[in-house]
Amino acid sequence: PHGDTAVYDAMVRMAQDFSMRYPLVDGQGNYGSIDNDPPAAMRYTEARLSPIAMEMLADIDRDTVDFAPNFDGSLMEPTVLPAKLPNLILNGASGIAVGMTTNIPPHNLREVCDAVIHLINSPDASVDDLLQFVKGPDFPTGAIAYSSGLREAYVTGRGRVVIRAKVELEEARGNRFRLVVSEVPYQVNKATLVEKIANLAKEKKIDGITEVRDESSRHGLRVVIELRRDAQVRVIQNNLFKHTALETSFYINMLALVDGQPRTLSLQGMLSEYIKFRLEVIRRRTQYDIRKALARVHILEGLRIAISNLDAIIKLIRESADTEAARQGLMQTYALDEAQAQAILDLQLRRLAALERQKIEDEFQSLVAQIAEWQALLADPAKMRAVVAEETLALKEKFGDDRRTEIIPEDPEEASLEEHIPHQEMVITLSQRGYIKSIPGATYRRQHRGGKGVRGQTTREDDSLMELLVADTHDTILFFTNRGRVYAQKVWRLPAESSRTTKGTHLVQYLNLKEDERVQTILDVSASNEVRDLVLGTRMGEVKRMALKEIANLRSNGLNAMDIEPGDELVATRIALDTDEVIMVSRDGFSIRFPVSDLPSRSRAAGGVKGMNVKVRENDQVVAMDIIVPGLQLLVISERGVGKPTAIAGYKRQNRGGVGLRTMRITPKSGPMATARIVAEGEDILIVSEKGQVTRTSLTEIREKGRLTQGINIVTLEEDDKVVAIASMNPKTNGHANGNGNGAEAGEDAEGEAEDSGAAQ
Repeated sequence: PHGDTAVYDAMVRMAQDFSMRYPLVDGQGNYGSIDNDPPAAMRYTEARLSPIAMEMLADIDRDTVDFAPNFDGSLMEPTVLPAKLPNLILNGASGIAVGMTTNIPPHNLREVCDAVIHLINSPDASVDDLLQFVKGPDFPTGAIAYSSGLREAYVTGRGRVVIRAKVELEEARGNRFRLVVSEVPYQVNKATLVEKIANLAKEKKIDGITEVRDESSRHGLRVVIELRRDAQVRVIQNNLFKHTALETSFYINMLALVDGQPRTLSLQGMLSEYIKFRLEVIRRRTQYDIRKALARVHILEGLRIAISNLDAIIKLIRESADTEAARQGLMQTYALDEAQAQAILDLQLRRLAALERQKIEDEFQSLVAQIAEWQALLADPAKMRAVVAEETLALKEKFGDDRRTEIIPEDPEEASLEEHIPHQEMVITLSQRGYIKSIPGATYRRQHRGGKGVRGQTTREDDSLMELLVADTHDTILFFTNRGRVYAQKVWRLPAESSRTTKGTHLVQYLNLKEDERVQTILDVSASNEVRDLVLGTRMGEVKRMALKEIANLRSNGLNAMDIEPGDELVATRIALDTDEVIMVSRDGFSIRFPVSDLPSRSRAAGGVKGMNVKVRENDQVVAMDIIVPGLQLLVISERGVGKPTAIAGYKRQNRGGVGLRTMRITPKSGPMATARIVAEGEDILIVSEKGQVTRTSLTEIREKGRLTQGINIVTLEEDDKVVAIASMNPKTNGHANGNGNGAEAGEDAEGEAEDSGAAQ
């Protein structure tokens, strides 16, 4: 009634894979684009039903649905389709009529089929039970949907879901970054989106964008947003989500016609109506099959009579004056009706052969048995439901595919989300170029000392690992930069990886770092530590003490934790009590120990005081700082993997600002000191190399040595590799030790000298 234009427009939409989750039309030619380009005129395109659309028409010729005259009475058309495919919930629907609107989102076929089968087996299943299968909408354009509000929508039939584009961060040349949009929200016009972003950048409403390019092709969608070198990535991302269609809302209103009446349905109600409809289709289909089979059985009964009285019937037909006389003679003589008599008259002579006569008998017996099965099916509701489940499972196996839209919890519900995060020990690694990742501690198996380790993180040729930390998923990590600024992030929010060898994600995804900033040290803190102090140490030997509560309320763009002198940078930060002691270790193998109480508590914006005088030694600098725990050991290790644990008692207390005492003899074979750490006897240690090699070994395999000795070979490295970090962890994590130790003693000097001449000076 609306002309061919309306029909063509509807057909075009059913062929667009960005409009329909499961396209019902297989189109050839120009069918438009996600940029809202119009399709070609209908004379230039071709179309046919897609294979999945045929499931909508399955059994339509078996009296499964009612037919009614079309708009002008010239044809009969089905009032509904048999719809083996639950198209209403799979492809969704959107429309308005007589003051009512509907807006049903598309869903994933596998999930819907699983939910239907579960509801068939458990008719009393609640919406919460079904949500174990149906995770949420599954839009044809993918993107990310937040789960907040979905349960309400599926329970009440009305709700709202927030959809965000999938935006990834890529590193470009010259230490620049770019945002790459690979998936956009449903029904978003990509060309309009790109134009909007470009205008916002041009008008400086979003600062930091230098260029916007649409690199989409037949291989997929790709919109590139180039950023300035000093751009704050998270700020730009949040503004793009706020001011553009990279974030949209889909308002769900699951209104459908049920028995001709509009009703707002819950997820359970919609699937129940689908099951009810399919049961009715199967009932009508089975009754149709029975009617057809009974009609055929009736004919076969007449043929069986003819075969049993073959000679007499042939004689009767030969003696009849015409066909009508023969028909009447058969009906009167053998009590047949007109259809049976006509079937006998139409019987071909070849059907009189013995084999053909047997086929008639076999067909008769088969149909009788089949009718009995169909009648048993109609009499048993459980069998009917089993047929629906079987056909639904066949749909899933034939047309099911993976989910496109990722469902994630919404940020405002972080507190409730954290309650569902299991406690787990994670190993967090950070590279010099700022790539971070966390993986379960059990991933690193223990090895004997001298082992070669395993690959801990894939790095670029110009990158290397710098920091390693072991923390629980619920802990808060503080990130201290070389310029003395501090940022915070929860461990569970960091990029968790299942593989040791992935590169990780750049920190600019999580922290608003400035152009000249890089994270220098990471620290695990919790709310119970707020009564303690922070001790910060720099490369040039300065040290600062401040209350941890000074940085309790961190902003997203960080806070200044220490005023760093030009040419200096932060090397380490630790949590300490007033009764604790600090030990600093230098590159040339010297150390100094002094009490925290010697350090004045300073404000957040203040600088430090002299902790260790490294300027007396040419090119020396502080490489590590830690807090002393009585009874523990100081583990030192050189760049070539030579190290040793030494009892803390071997290091006497000195005045702050001294040159320090010798802590390990540095030789060309050992290389300069790499780092140091306070450890407990029997702990496991993780040793990280510049190329990403991570070795886990137990301190029980490394004999304690004196302060003036050279140490032993703890880890074997490649010629062009070196140690950059160490960490300790619970030895109960990840079972027994594996690997063959092949480390040899690197040489020991006799113990006994109180101090060497270098330390005395």
